[in-house]
Amino acid sequence: MANKKVDTTKLGVFMIAGVGFLVMLLYVIGKNQNLFGKTFAFRAQFENVHGLMPGNNVRFAGIDAGSVKTVEVLDDTIIEVTLLVKTKMKKFIHRNAKISIATDGLIGNMVVNIEPSKLPAPEVEEGDVLQGVKGLNTDEMLKVLNQTNNDIASIATEIKHTVMRINKSKALWEVLEDESLPANVRQSLQRLKAATVSINHILADVSVVVNDVRDGKGTIGKLVRDSSIALAATEAVDKIKNIGVAADSLSSRINGFVAGITSDVNEGKGTIHTLLKDETMAQQLRNGVGDIEHDARALKEVMEALKQSFLFRGYFRRQEKQKRERSGKGGKY
Repeated sequence: MANKKVDTTKLGVFMIAGVGFLVMLLYVIGKNQNLFGKTFAFRAQFENVHGLMPGNNVRFAGIDAGSVKTVEVLDDTIIEVTLLVKTKMKKFIHRNAKISIATDGLIGNMVVNIEPSKLPAPEVEEGDVLQGVKGLNTDEMLKVLNQTNNDIASIATEIKHTVMRINKSKALWEVLEDESLPANVRQSLQRLKAATVSINHILADVSVVVNDVRDGKGTIGKLVRDSSIALAATEAVDKIKNIGVAADSLSSRINGFVAGITSDVNEGKGTIHTLLKDETMAQQLRNGVGDIEHDARALKEVMEALKQSFLFRGYFRRQEKQKRERSGKGGKY
């Protein structure tokens, strides 16, 4: 009986020890402490670890590379995380690698992601401290998603109110139910199209005119581009100015001359005054002209008498004949 009792006790202790070892082994394996492989440790510092705990996975470029050993608070802005990484991954991790904290899936455990950098840098060594970067956070995503949902709900409410107002609008429904509206809109569009074509033609013509002016073609182009025309126009303007100045000077001289004549006439000076103002001189001039006219008539009568006289009749006939021959008329008297 004593030996049987001892065997039962040993069996109980062995069972308890076995269960305890199994529990510890499962815990260690669950925490992925890499007891069966070589590891090295280095640290990373963050402002917020978002619930990261010892035992969470460490991944390099999406591949499981180790686990989190410790999470310690250094001060109110820095939290230091110690990472246990497989030694065989050491040659791939450099000091400029990007280390961030993310979620394993949408609602999974937190993980540390190590992303390699494209720039060259030394390999990380045991005990090195790397600066972590801010990664995607599920809480922040959920906050943004919640805000987005609220905005969508607000927009949906506004759309609902708008639809209700549209449904209650009689004027709008009258417009929508008007069967002549499409035809009127079609006609308006056709007119708009025709007007657009006309405007395009006008713009094309204007473009041609502008190009001709730019190239110096036509009257306007020559006026704009031909420097000789500009010079000739300038010279013409100068000549016109000179003519104006000369005209002003001549006008002044004429005015002075007329003023002088007026003054002489009014003051009784000069020949013009005598001819215009002196009545005796005027009467003498009239008498002289009358005598000249009387003498001219008498002389004409004498000449007619001489033409009829037999002494001078032949002479005057010969003179008339020579005159007709010179004029080319000829003929017999």
